[in-house]
Amino acid sequence: MSVSDQPSTGFDCVMHFTLPDRNARGRAVRLGPVLDTILAAHSYPAPVKHLLAQALAITALLGTLLKDKEGQLTLQAQTQDGVIDLLVCDYRNGELRGYVRHDRARLDELGPNPSLFSLFGDGYLAITFDLGSTGERYQGVVPLEGESLAEACEQYFLQSEQIPTLIRVAVQHGPDGCTAGALLLQHLPDGEEGRERLHVQLDHPEWEHVSILAGSISEEELLDPALDLESMVWRLFHEEREVRVHSGRVLTRGCRCTVDHYRDILSRFAASERAEMEDENGQILVDCSFCSRQFAIEID
Repeated sequence: MSVSDQPSTGFDCVMHFTLPDRNARGRAVRLGPVLDTILAAHSYPAPVKHLLAQALAITALLGTLLKDKEGQLTLQAQTQDGVIDLLVCDYRNGELRGYVRHDRARLDELGPNPSLFSLFGDGYLAITFDLGSTGERYQGVVPLEGESLAEACEQYFLQSEQIPTLIRVAVQHGPDGCTAGALLLQHLPDGEEGRERLHVQLDHPEWEHVSILAGSISEEELLDPALDLESMVWRLFHEEREVRVHSGRVLTRGCRCTVDHYRDILSRFAASERAEMEDENGQILVDCSFCSRQFAIEID
């Protein structure tokens, strides 16, 4: 097993790994304090908190697939008639943030463990890759189907990217806070990212082998703080000739809600439009849903 000289990954850090002989790559993450900070911005009921924790762990996995350091990955689940009408998370340069908008009264009627369908109904999942260095944007949209967000994301990669993908996520709520662990594995049979794939071979011997191994991971292993991520991956693939791992970005809770940021956005509106937004004090009040803060903006 090839290991970099960086420290072992722990909470709030993503670990990258590849299986060269199997043309596979992966990511592993375990969220702790960053997750608690994001969830604390709103008084989410337990089912919503659990779902958002899953979404943030998946966003961390997918965001670190970006090679563009200025890029952003956005995961969005949305519907017109669901109990949850909007879930959005994004990752940029090691920063995570997320928010859920929901109908509390309807949620309470569903009980403690609602299904994904009962929360969203006929919703859709959109995953967007914004490449900051080039200004290009790539987005795929698929029906929000499956038993979990992880399954829906697997279908996204299969349908939109034509990349066989396995995602496992576990979330735990305790007296000391919330933790989430997640694993992503993808098969790249052409050996290179970004090359056109004319077909997907879910029965490819390489993929069958590694997906069975990765699928054997337990929730306990994903969440166990005493089991570092390198050791977790080694347990899964210790029979492989070579497993290359290295630590990725340290994750932080990031929100771009500053007075200067909103002033810059509002300055792009016509003066007449800004005048309609102003209150009696000549200020424009802007709410940030991600961090639950309000900003009073004045534009000369």
